[in-house]
Amino acid sequence: MGLSHSSGTGRGLMSKTSLREGQMIISLPESCLLTTDTVIRSYLGTYIAKCQPPPSPLLALCTFLVSEKHAGDQSLWKPYLDILPKAYTCPVCLEPKVVNLFPEPLKAKAEEQRARVQGFFSSSRDFFSSLQPLFSEAVENIFSYSALLWAWCTVNTRAVYMKHGQRKCFSPEPDTYALAPYLDLLNHSPDVQVKASFNEKTRCYEVRTASGCRKHEQVFICYGPHDNQRLLLEYGFVSIQNPHACVYVSAELLVKYLPSTDKQMNKKISILKDHDFIENLTFGWDGPSWRLLTALKLLCLEAEEFTCWKKILLGDIISDTNEKRSLVIAQKICHYFIEETNAMLQKVSHMKDEEVALINQLTLVETLWTEELKILQASDEILNSLQMPFR
Repeated sequence: MGLSHSSGTGRGLMSKTSLREGQMIISLPESCLLTTDTVIRSYLGTYIAKCQPPPSPLLALCTFLVSEKHAGDQSLWKPYLDILPKAYTCPVCLEPKVVNLFPEPLKAKAEEQRARVQGFFSSSRDFFSSLQPLFSEAVENIFSYSALLWAWCTVNTRAVYMKHGQRKCFSPEPDTYALAPYLDLLNHSPDVQVKASFNEKTRCYEVRTASGCRKHEQVFICYGPHDNQRLLLEYGFVSIQNPHACVYVSAELLVKYLPSTDKQMNKKISILKDHDFIENLTFGWDGPSWRLLTALKLLCLEAEEFTCWKKILLGDIISDTNEKRSLVIAQKICHYFIEETNAMLQKVSHMKDEEVALINQLTLVETLWTEELKILQASDEILNSLQMPFR
């Protein structure tokens, strides 16, 4: 395996030879992993043991990263720290005016993320103060918000899963993080080529191919079957032609094109809520999701059909009229999204001309909206074909 660089994914790992399925390509000993065990064995261990209330495993890792980065050339981890990104593109790192351009579901989660990280920093100050004897410089200068934000993003975007047992010196939050030098250069692809996990027998973090890989190809790992909004929220990037990408339909938009005179509408909405059909309603590459169409079919029931609502949730067809109405409403929602998405892309384009310093952040948002537009256009074509039998 060797380092590679591409314009689409940045640094990554490339195979120097052809790889067959199931072949071991990386085996990283436990001693090379940066975990809470590493932190406890370090100069921070005594302070963590004395701290009340106990710090979280995440705080311990973040503190160690900031401290080691501050140590510079004196740090044994310097080679690893030097290849970590200097800055990240998770929403919490972006300018508020850029986050304001996100689709509504992502914007709400981005604001939650920012509040969570700010709360994490505020609640950690007493612990940082207790570490003053370790430093000649004031801890407020070392453990600043920007320094902790960098460390938080490093763990959030680069840590691999590795479960540790509960320890009294830490708070009860799950201790599942491990930073793996070299291994974390593997980039994401939804078409996964490798499998990675910690081998309890060999005490190594191992990466094996899940499919063959040609010589000089970049080797990828899959971070999970995430849509683009989740990838941007957690990892700070958007995946082009992501098969898991989708566009979310809110409860408000669901009823936008339904008649306000429907006396049973509140009851229908209540049924959808009770049966968990009010969220995760989406358009994807293969058109409106089954959940979205099912919710619309129930909402489109005529008064004399209303008693059949249970059959709708089970996937039964009630009538051609109901099928047609639900498809028409789905397409109206899709057209609304296309119009809104095009307007947002225009807005982002204008901002790129005016806010040159934010061009990288704006390009990221532009990519997200462009991918959503492609999905909506694909859904629109599928909805056209689904309505053909009723014309």
